[in-house]
Amino acid sequence: MTVDIQEVKFDSDGLVPAVVQDAGSGQVLMVAYMNKESLGKTIETGQTHFWSRSRKELWRKGETSGHTQAVKSIAVDCDGDTLLVGVEQTGVACHTGNRSCFFRELEGFPEQAAGFWQVMGGLARVIHDRKEKMPEGSYTTALFSGGIDRILKKVGEEAGEVIIAAKNHSKGEIAWEVSDLLYHLLVMLEQEGVGLGEVAMELKNRGQKKKAGN
Repeated sequence: MTVDIQEVKFDSDGLVPAVVQDAGSGQVLMVAYMNKESLGKTIETGQTHFWSRSRKELWRKGETSGHTQAVKSIAVDCDGDTLLVGVEQTGVACHTGNRSCFFRELEGFPEQAAGFWQVMGGLARVIHDRKEKMPEGSYTTALFSGGIDRILKKVGEEAGEVIIAAKNHSKGEIAWEVSDLLYHLLVMLEQEGVGLGEVAMELKNRGQKKKAGN
């Protein structure tokens, strides 16, 4: 279901809150405000633009830090007064240097286990960092040094191990081998320049097609 931009409900100050979320992992990165102009700029450029309530001016995320946000999706909540913006984050979202602005736990609540996509997103970022820095002694560095053929060989080997584990009906073995396979798949994706956000969007599109009976 699509919504026309005219249906977005801006408050008395002409603003609407925008919750920014990692399109791949689902992690909430930050919350900022948009007015009609910044929302229009965001749609036009594919980069997040916001309205600064303190400076009273339009700003583009990453214009000074380089920590940009490529927009993958924009959803409107049921009341039309809040936006959910899915992005591919370059660098970090928070001015403190943390990946997300929500890095502090409120006292009195147990720490929550990270969701699957959040774990995958974190691992993908570590792999990306390894590829950029290529630290000596790193297994990931060795994979990238060996090129796509070495990486694909490992993907094939790990896929075979998953099959054997499943044939053995061993839950622990299956979890172990699937983890190995997913890691090597992430290395392959990084090598080929394919982001988790693109995979997530493909899965989303397939789900929508199945709902439509295709």
